Amino acid sequence: MSKTITDPAQFGRVAVVMGGSSAEREVSLNSGRGVLAALQARGVDAHAIDGIPALLDAVRAGHFARVFNILHGGGGENGELQGALQSLRVPFTGSGVLGSALSLDKIRAKQVWLSLGLPTPRFKALPRGADVHAAAREIGFPLIVKPAWEGSSVGVTRVFDEKDLDAAVELAQRYPGDLLMETLIEGDASEGGEFTVGILGREVLPTIKIVPKGEYYDYNAKYIAEDTQYICPGLSGAAEQEMRELALVAFDALACSGWGRVDVMRDRHGKNWLLEVNTAPGMTSHSLVPKAAKAVGIDYETLCWRVLESSFREGV
Repeated sequence: MSKTITDPAQFGRVAVVMGGSSAEREVSLNSGRGVLAALQARGVDAHAIDGIPALLDAVRAGHFARVFNILHGGGGENGELQGALQSLRVPFTGSGVLGSALSLDKIRAKQVWLSLGLPTPRFKALPRGADVHAAAREIGFPLIVKPAWEGSSVGVTRVFDEKDLDAAVELAQRYPGDLLMETLIEGDASEGGEFTVGILGREVLPTIKIVPKGEYYDYNAKYIAEDTQYICPGLSGAAEQEMRELALVAFDALACSGWGRVDVMRDRHGKNWLLEVNTAPGMTSHSLVPKAAKAVGIDYETLCWRVLESSFREGV
């Protein structure tokens, strides 16, 4: 449980770490600029830092009391930064080492969920050099090919036919780590589709149903296009409650804490399928956690404040 802070001075000098060197650098910079402005507007002594090396140099020099981590992907979400800050005894926002590492590695996250009987699409982990055509025949079309360690739809391809498989693999292999191949869950306009659930402390925010103008919710639909529809809450009654409960169970299963976002597909039969957890979700003008927070009366500045409050978690 995080501490309630009323005086911005209690946070001390705060580093808002953004940018970095991952494939999601630009998204992180956009998120970071928003967070920085929001915290400063509330009187927090917050400062921008670009990337992990600069942050650790500043922290070791004693320049910051705590860290608001808004790095996406790479070292910012895979446990590396979290481990370094823990060893330096500097509190930070978001999940710790284990939750961060498990969540960014989509293969391990799915293995944990399956061990607990939680629903996630059928999948194959594909090390470099694996027989992707044999894996695709086992999974069946349509399917998705993606890098196992990236977010923001980077390197993701929906594949409906074997002739398109090699191009999908070539794209995903541009990024570090293994590949993940999984069944493509398809919904429909009325019942199923793509959803996301924000988590703030122990509060589960309303679901958001994502309705992109194009075929699916890709990088362009997430960060550039202005015609993607966001329906919040995305469901009602028992269906809404069921998805929110599943999201919190999935979040806890991966040892996540502080705040995050759980992505879920709902099929045509109304079954929910867990896709992934983001432990440092986007905070841009198009991002989903701010939209869900707004639906329950939490404005952007307050959201940033509450995320920063989570750095006071027990044991830190």
